[in-house]
Amino acid sequence: MAQNVRSVLVDPAVLSVSLEFFTFPDYTTINATNNCLANIESLRGTFPAIRIGGTTQDRATYDPTLATAVNYTVASPLDAPLNLTYGPSFFSLAAQMKGDVTVGLNRQLNNMSNSLSAALQAEKTMENLLSIEFGNEPDLYSQSSPIVPAGSTWSPPVDGAVQKQWISSMASSLGGIFQAAVYLSYPKWSTQGLIPILNTTVEYVKTFSGHSYPQSACGGATTNLPALMNHSAIVSYTSQYKPEASAAHGVGKRYFLGETNSATCGGGGISPTFGAALWVMDYVLQGALNGVDRLYFHQGTIGNCQYCFWGRTTVEAPYYGAAFVSEFLGTGGVKLAMLDDGSGAVGSYAVYSQDTNRPVRLLVYNSNYYNGTGTRTVSTITFTGISGGQTGSVIVAKRLTASNANVTIDAGGEVTIGGGGMFDENCLPTGVQSLEGVSVGSGGTISVSVNASEALIVYL
Repeated sequence: MAQNVRSVLVDPAVLSVSLEFFTFPDYTTINATNNCLANIESLRGTFPAIRIGGTTQDRATYDPTLATAVNYTVASPLDAPLNLTYGPSFFSLAAQMKGDVTVGLNRQLNNMSNSLSAALQAEKTMENLLSIEFGNEPDLYSQSSPIVPAGSTWSPPVDGAVQKQWISSMASSLGGIFQAAVYLSYPKWSTQGLIPILNTTVEYVKTFSGHSYPQSACGGATTNLPALMNHSAIVSYTSQYKPEASAAHGVGKRYFLGETNSATCGGGGISPTFGAALWVMDYVLQGALNGVDRLYFHQGTIGNCQYCFWGRTTVEAPYYGAAFVSEFLGTGGVKLAMLDDGSGAVGSYAVYSQDTNRPVRLLVYNSNYYNGTGTRTVSTITFTGISGGQTGSVIVAKRLTASNANVTIDAGGEVTIGGGGMFDENCLPTGVQSLEGVSVGSGGTISVSVNASEALIVYL
């Protein structure tokens, strides 16, 4: 293989997790939470970073006298509260998370003293605190939100001025720990537009964040699985974030998709499918190639969240994509390169050793949609110049597959890694994974066959 393919260094925690604010304490009571994260750590050598936030962070008020982590009332356990309080033990729970933690606090209610009090408690309690974001998706605030200055029309410049005011007012107490932007409505609301408004206060910004959902399931919107998992569509969609990442990097800051998943409002029918697992895999790689340092996959209301990786009783199909891409990236410093041109349904990637600059693994993704009916097509991809492989020798590969793209585990379907590897309800690995042999031909040539809606890692 050619050694001059353009490659990018990948953050060890490129695949990370966002936990909805009000239900974060409940996530800590589920065995699968720590086990799923620990599995990723074992594959990547680094525990995933955690962001605690979401819609309910902007409904929350800090109560330093509250004995419980959170307090709220809902009509149904599947509902998110319209308002809630949280206390010091909220941050004690967050301090127990093993990875970097970003905490989202309320800005919409315009109670800076309350949010500052919470932030100071977070800094006091959490040695693992990476950053604090004030406000979740302020681009969606209504004109009647308390944060909107009197006589102003809420807009990117007005929000930028408010963000600057909050940062400059609290920096002397908190230091340079702010996560700025936190916008969903790109490109109208952007990191690129915010940075000039922040001006010199950007020195107190730790990270910049955008939110991203390729599709919407809100208000009865229609979702489309073939479009979600299509490789060329993923390449096109993620490219929009390259200038955002470049803007952040240009002022010496990291850029995260601090909340992301397949479809808004919990995910719709496409989100628990095997096709969404394949999307997770390809989306992470394309995000990294476009300069996104970390992608935080959102986990919402427990029991009412189709895009969640896990719940109380099931580890869902998308988690298999998270595990598979983590295995492909592997441990240690790695460089990632895309080997195809991004225009077709089949994507191919290589991971290079940072030390030797030699490819150590390949990944092939056949994004052609297969719904379980008719003939399942197959694509054969050939690679040449595989170094170290003598003619007639055999290298090995591992496959991520299911009977079709629509398979969901909560409906009794199976997704497997290596033919038999799965995860039980506690996210502990079960079954036996097996490797496939790949023969090396003359000149270090190999050919691999990948079915529609399937992926394969080749170990060089």
